[in-house]
Amino acid sequence: MNLAFIPSPSTGVLHLGPIPLRGYAFCIIIGVFVAVWLGNKRWVARGGKPGTVADIAVWAVPFGLVGGRLYHVITDYQLYFGEGRDWVDAFKIWEGGLGIWGAIALGAVGAWIGCRRRGIPLPAWADALAPGIALAQACGRWGNWFNQELYGRATDLPWAVEITDGPNRVAGTYHPTFLYESLWCVGVALLVIWADRRFTLGHGRAFALYVAAYCVGRGWIEYMRVDEAHHILGLRLNVWTSIVVFVLAVVYLVLSAKLRPGREEIVEPDAGAGAKDGETPAEDGKAKDAEAEGAVEADAEPEKDAEPKDAKAEAPGAKKL
Repeated sequence: MNLAFIPSPSTGVLHLGPIPLRGYAFCIIIGVFVAVWLGNKRWVARGGKPGTVADIAVWAVPFGLVGGRLYHVITDYQLYFGEGRDWVDAFKIWEGGLGIWGAIALGAVGAWIGCRRRGIPLPAWADALAPGIALAQACGRWGNWFNQELYGRATDLPWAVEITDGPNRVAGTYHPTFLYESLWCVGVALLVIWADRRFTLGHGRAFALYVAAYCVGRGWIEYMRVDEAHHILGLRLNVWTSIVVFVLAVVYLVLSAKLRPGREEIVEPDAGAGAKDGETPAEDGKAKDAEAEGAVEADAEPEKDAEPKDAKAEAPGAKKL
């Protein structure tokens, strides 16, 4: 019998008067605020303007939530479709089920839209936000604790999490994989902050480092989980996803360091100005400089039709009438 363990909450819903506040949603909201707060500090430190990170997050967060839910529903479709299942449950995001892979992928699309409207490069924004995303995941994983889900194999370790009896659950103590991943994400955030200061990462490399480091931890933590999942060649689907994404992130790190060394300079236009007709801020600035230079040259060129001054002056020695 395990005498020491982490108890699970008796309910995943906290009531503020008549308003129900679900623990899963609360953890995600806290994570979003942490990511935006830290991302804003890093963006301003790199020369950006306050509020830009939040402006783009307005696009990235909704896209990320939709992407995360889509990935979960597609990869675990058996939970929502088929005999004895209600497809309406696929929309009940508060009951848990967000895939980080889909959240990052579709969230990047939303961020790209926001960056284009704001007139700033997406890689620079992603670098500023990278450690904040890791901390947001660290916060969000505690939502799994509220829902008593995504735990590992049975164990009697002192830090095991107690799971109470319920649908698709067996009462006992298990590896708290949500806690392992939360702590790993905190470590990833600290790693990215340190490496960014030490090596002056730019052009999306801080974000790529976050992705690679997260995949390493997700791979071994995923291997410990016992919840239902699809398997390919004996490995869980998310383990394969971690391997593929890790390789892509490392390749990007290497190629980016060779092709675009150093860190890009942030040139941020005023809010609402954005880039016109697909131009980047640098291209737009060059065009304006060219226009100004042309105007100066035009003003300096003498008029061809102008008659020389004193052209009708009398030659020396001419007789005066």
